[in-house]
Amino acid sequence: MRILIADDDRLSTLMLSKKLERWGFEVVVAHDGAAAWEHMVGGQPPALSILDWMMPKLDGIELCRRIRATPLRSPMYLILLTARNSRQDLVAGLEAGADDYLTKPFDPEELHARIHVGQRTLALMANIKQLTGLLPICSYCKRIRADDNYWEQVDRYIADHTGASFTHGICPACLKKSLDDLDSPETPAPKDGA
Repeated sequence: MRILIADDDRLSTLMLSKKLERWGFEVVVAHDGAAAWEHMVGGQPPALSILDWMMPKLDGIELCRRIRATPLRSPMYLILLTARNSRQDLVAGLEAGADDYLTKPFDPEELHARIHVGQRTLALMANIKQLTGLLPICSYCKRIRADDNYWEQVDRYIADHTGASFTHGICPACLKKSLDDLDSPETPAPKDGA
């Protein structure tokens, strides 16, 4: 997993990055909020970001707000790691879009546990598929045109694109129509020469 550390304290950043690397993470470092933002929206964005609140150019709160307002290709888990320790600060950080909040000085094992929470959350989010946009549907048979221009049943298309499972039944109106069709005498086929 790729983790961004955004903090202007170079010694703290160095110590934290070494610890994360020992835990097996790929680490990217930014020493101000603007550089952190570039990493967050760049070609290889981190899955998880550990942000200091107070940084030059953009602070951690503003980074949280920006990330939550920006459509991303994949979700990002945000941890504010800050010396600000009041209840109001914690609430402000979470309201700005942080997923977690940890105060300095921090316990490394607690941070490790919170990163694992982030990993589990990101894994769950990766399993969630969304069905969005316009669906081309046949007005006669109600089949959906898939991406490869193949027409398939609505239930199969939705199952493939959302992970939903279906059970099949018959609604009262269709049941009545089916029973009526079974009970009605068939029209005899015309005889030759008639």
